[in-house]
Amino acid sequence: MTITGLNHIDGNWVPAASGAVFERRNPADETDLIGTFPDSDSVDVRNAVGALDKAAPEWAATPPERRAAILEAAADHLAARSAELVDELIREEGKTRTEASMEVSRTPMNLRFYAGEALRATGATFPAPGSTTIYTVREPIGIVGAITPWNFPLNIPSRKLGPALAAGNTVLFKPSEITPLMGQRLVEALLAGGLPPGAIALVQGDGKAGAAVSGDERVAAVTFTGSTEVGRAIHRSVGPDRRVQLEMGGKNPVVVLADADLDAAAALIVKGAFGLSGQACTGTSRVVAVDAIHDELLEKVAERTRALRVGPGSGAAVDLGPLASRGQLDKFLEYVTIGTDEGARLVCGGARCDDDALRDGFFVRPTVFADTAPGMRLLTDEIFGPVLAFQRAGSFDEALALANDTAFGLSASVVTRSLSDAQRFVAGSRTGLVKVNQPTTGMAMNAPFGGYKQSSTQTFKEQAGPTLMQFYQSEKTVYLAPDA
Repeated sequence: MTITGLNHIDGNWVPAASGAVFERRNPADETDLIGTFPDSDSVDVRNAVGALDKAAPEWAATPPERRAAILEAAADHLAARSAELVDELIREEGKTRTEASMEVSRTPMNLRFYAGEALRATGATFPAPGSTTIYTVREPIGIVGAITPWNFPLNIPSRKLGPALAAGNTVLFKPSEITPLMGQRLVEALLAGGLPPGAIALVQGDGKAGAAVSGDERVAAVTFTGSTEVGRAIHRSVGPDRRVQLEMGGKNPVVVLADADLDAAAALIVKGAFGLSGQACTGTSRVVAVDAIHDELLEKVAERTRALRVGPGSGAAVDLGPLASRGQLDKFLEYVTIGTDEGARLVCGGARCDDDALRDGFFVRPTVFADTAPGMRLLTDEIFGPVLAFQRAGSFDEALALANDTAFGLSASVVTRSLSDAQRFVAGSRTGLVKVNQPTTGMAMNAPFGGYKQSSTQTFKEQAGPTLMQFYQSEKTVYLAPDA
């Protein structure tokens, strides 16, 4: 089935103003055309922002109970269509059936979680002299621009659109051009749940549409998840007068100490490195192993990696689906060459799959490098693919230093039986997310999410936590006296 996608602007489903379109094809089979979608530009964004501006007062005045009910109903709609959405997500993004099922099931849970936040937008009162009452009021910030990535095209947008709408904001949603269908499906669910058509706009397209979203001064806040390079450009565009939330890249290590259970360590490393075909911002890209267990651990990881089954996500017993795009494939192959040229040792993988059944897709063998040295690009650059680099450390202190030796600071893990060493690692890790005896991937929906350094602005945490809704609201302090 081939789909003709549309933008949603001013309550209507419309093509791009220019009439331009782009294609999205199945990454497991390039001959399979999923559909055509609007190739939007600044004109479409300008029209969307104007419509959202007009609709903002009515949606802001909507009772919070009604906003919560709409998010609950949208969650019901997504849950009812879960089987169809799983198939479409596999086809569009390349996830395995297990991965797609997890994302499709989590997205309604996210919307239900944020429905509750609509009812908790409370202020505070403060002691004051005499008969004066001082209190705060939390209000919608205005239009929220949400620019989202392709690797979790339902889950991550629901973590932005959900709280933005719960707070009473209108939303301009620009999904990735790699997963436009999932973006459209999420908007359809919100509308089916009763969201006023003017309260949300969907603008499809590539970077030029995203730049127009962040560049429009009527957009009060921009929330973005994606690469550090693009995040920095958005930060410059938004400037000091508007609000911005950025979750960006990662170069996430697993540190394995001498007392670790090596079978358990190998299992969680492989899960964290090669789940989603290595295309997760929290994915494991580095292993720092102390000398005493380095070689044995490397052998165990390589053995597990070679056993992984690559194929279309729709197939049974598949561990890795295709990379999401030709661009991701080219980047993977480029970094395999960079790694070997810089002197790292290729232990396994490192090539495109040559099976006849996989030749029309972006399938690659999961890859492990060893004998890496600080400064190698395998250790510094976010590859966003199934490439894992081993580093050797002589002590705990050296292992921690190597783990922190990166411009990023999203997620890190330590594998050890020692509670003392685990606590030392937690204290010394310069990352926003720290795991002990767990993969670097897999975060609870009710816990704050965000990184350090070039992984995040750290201005506002996303996903959950006590400050979750502050990004989407303005706070007004009121001084009330009974008379003059």
